[in-house]
Amino acid sequence: MAWYQVKGNDSDTVFSSRIRFARNLTGYRFDKGLSAKDAEEIIGRIGNALGEEYIKTDVAALSALKAQSLVEQHLISREFAGKKGPHALFRNDNKSLSVMALEEDHIRLQCILPGLALRDAYRFACECDDKLDASLPLAYDEKLGYLTHCPTNLGTGMRASVMLFLPALKGAGMIPSLSHQLSKIGLTMRGLYGEGSEPQGCLYQVSNQVTLGSSEEEILHKLEEAVQSIIQKERSLRREVTGEAAERQADRIHRAEGILRYATMLSSEEFFSLYTDLKLGIALGLIDSISDETLNTLLINVLPATLTLNADSAPKNGAERDRQRAAFIKKALGVSQ
Repeated sequence: MAWYQVKGNDSDTVFSSRIRFARNLTGYRFDKGLSAKDAEEIIGRIGNALGEEYIKTDVAALSALKAQSLVEQHLISREFAGKKGPHALFRNDNKSLSVMALEEDHIRLQCILPGLALRDAYRFACECDDKLDASLPLAYDEKLGYLTHCPTNLGTGMRASVMLFLPALKGAGMIPSLSHQLSKIGLTMRGLYGEGSEPQGCLYQVSNQVTLGSSEEEILHKLEEAVQSIIQKERSLRREVTGEAAERQADRIHRAEGILRYATMLSSEEFFSLYTDLKLGIALGLIDSISDETLNTLLINVLPATLTLNADSAPKNGAERDRQRAAFIKKALGVSQ
């Protein structure tokens, strides 16, 4: 099951959980001064350490469209997609694990799982980290912990995050204050694609901001407590919508379903708006003709690069891509063309 195909009791509020480790090898530069020869050597050593369970993709050889599709799938960062020189992606889809070789650090390994599954994601990520540590000389200092290109990743080098669906908090105008409160306890709130990205579909990524001075267990515990508090507040606000406000909300949700099923053109921006209403409708029990799993799968497959790659013919312009998006959605939902 893909990480975006959410199942379980938390699917009304939790999209996915992610653990990411930043690591570097001793004996090599950490920055852009790394030579092409050393870069290729590092990639080869990482591949040998990971073994045959991981499939290698030479990202430097990919077209811009294919690289952007990997960004849309949360497999690589935007910076990694546009990087020059040797860099590669290793994937183990059986455990939702991926490793970016030569992003900002030599190694950026991550595990993304559906729903609230931080502990399972942490366990799988640790298995991969242990495999790398057993075969590679990872840069580590007794006082500073794992040595990284950016000082904010020193220490554990771990970023733990949970992607949350928060339409009620967004509607109540509470996201700015929530973000401020989280910053006070060392957590940060970002958009769908992490640092520097805008929130789309009322999806917000909550993660630890500090890695130095806290253990991995402390980071996980703090994030879990914060996430549970946010979930409770979001659900409470949803229950407070009653009377005429609830009727208008239901009307908006059902209109969104009609547009999604029968529109002949849909932009990415409009899809995100429809996604928000429909996901809320599923959570409230107002929509039973579309599953959460189907909706979340669409969320990835209708994004521009991924949609273009999967199309029978590449769209000539934005209007044609919007028509292809609408047709793709109709087919996925079983609507006759």
